[in-house]
Amino acid sequence: MEIFLHNTLSGKKELFKPLKKGHVGMYHCGPTVYWDQQLGNMRAMVEADLIRRTFMLDGYDVNYVRNYTDVGHLTGDNQGDADTGEDRMEKAARREHAAPEKIADKYIANFERDIALLNILPATHSPRATEHIADMIDMVKTLIDKGYAYVTPLAVYFDVTKFKDYTKLSGQKLDDLESGEGHGSIASDPNKKHPQDFALWFLKTGVHTNALQTWPSPWGEGFPGWHIECSAMSKHFLGPTLDIHMGGVEHVSIHHTNEIAQSEAANGVTFVDYWLHNEHLVVDNKRMGKSEGNALVVPDVVAKGFDPLALRYFFLQAHYRSKQNFTWQALEASQTALKKMRKAVVGAADGGKIDKSYQEGFLTAVHDDFNFPAGLAVAWEVIKDPKLSDMDKRATLLYFDKVFGLELGKKEELAIPADVQKLLDARAAARIGKDFKRSDELRDEISRLGYEVKDSPNGQIIAKK
Repeated sequence: MEIFLHNTLSGKKELFKPLKKGHVGMYHCGPTVYWDQQLGNMRAMVEADLIRRTFMLDGYDVNYVRNYTDVGHLTGDNQGDADTGEDRMEKAARREHAAPEKIADKYIANFERDIALLNILPATHSPRATEHIADMIDMVKTLIDKGYAYVTPLAVYFDVTKFKDYTKLSGQKLDDLESGEGHGSIASDPNKKHPQDFALWFLKTGVHTNALQTWPSPWGEGFPGWHIECSAMSKHFLGPTLDIHMGGVEHVSIHHTNEIAQSEAANGVTFVDYWLHNEHLVVDNKRMGKSEGNALVVPDVVAKGFDPLALRYFFLQAHYRSKQNFTWQALEASQTALKKMRKAVVGAADGGKIDKSYQEGFLTAVHDDFNFPAGLAVAWEVIKDPKLSDMDKRATLLYFDKVFGLELGKKEELAIPADVQKLLDARAAARIGKDFKRSDELRDEISRLGYEVKDSPNGQIIAKK
């Protein structure tokens, strides 16, 4: 079946056509590893994983690249000017009295712990920005040689006036940005030619004199700008043109706009065919963030006794291009639903067949701009269908779970109390002796103790009610 996706660049839903048949090159802006990633960031990671799994279900070979930013992402990005402020890694290094490299190691390990808990598939490649400084320097050299960049005593800048359609992704007008509606500023460097010109390479001078992470370059000791990192790393692993680039909606007007400009100027070809952007997660209808004091992380979910995959189920309930509101009550409901869905799978025997009608409905949903909420609704239709055998329900739901990633076939470790186990053993003996009346009586006793027992070709299956 064909996949249609909403391309931010065109603002339309388009038929996906890969650059190479059967292959997808997909780049996702990964975390800046100066802190644990809050749930909003983890929602973005889950959505990308769901999209990746959809392509895999269709038989595509997906080369999925998700980077780690461990230098060059400045705090000014929070105020809409990504070239100002201090490096987030250096700020974290001072906060924790450790070298930036140690900070990166710590928070990369925490991030990988969290994505494992959420059953997010490992990336094909997970490059660190600091591993690709040479690639970045080469791209900056090319931009200078082609007349797209210039050097000041403080930095190397990309000249946005030299690149046609600089704002084609965001739809903004450069004249409006020049008048002060955008992120640019000349106050930080009076030698900038245009307020929107952005840094490709910061020199170790001025406010960056004491920078902790610097490298030699043709223009002087310094460090890369945030935007050039993704352009260099994506080219290194996926080539000059990508099938898909993902990231948050906050990156449209600055980070991704700048990626397009520098990549297409340097490489002379289209940078990305399809841009996908996920919306934000809010908490109790308020912005999530450290400054708001509500930056929840995956360990907070685990500490409250939730299955991390209940959070994944929660994310499945909203379209990736829609905002989603997180509450603990909503997570509780998601955990309850996940348990019911798992029970429908683990309580049935193997050997069933995937129902073709429901399979078609599921694929129609996920192929329509990755409408996972609609796909989830199809799963519940399967569970509630009285005409479908338990075995066929199991087979169909396990097929859906290749995308959902909820580990529906996973049996929960259940500590069975001694009195319940005694009743189970007695019931098993009754069934062997074909005393089905006694078997039913024992099942009722087990039920009164809060457990449900089903019979399968492999014996009794017990679960909490």
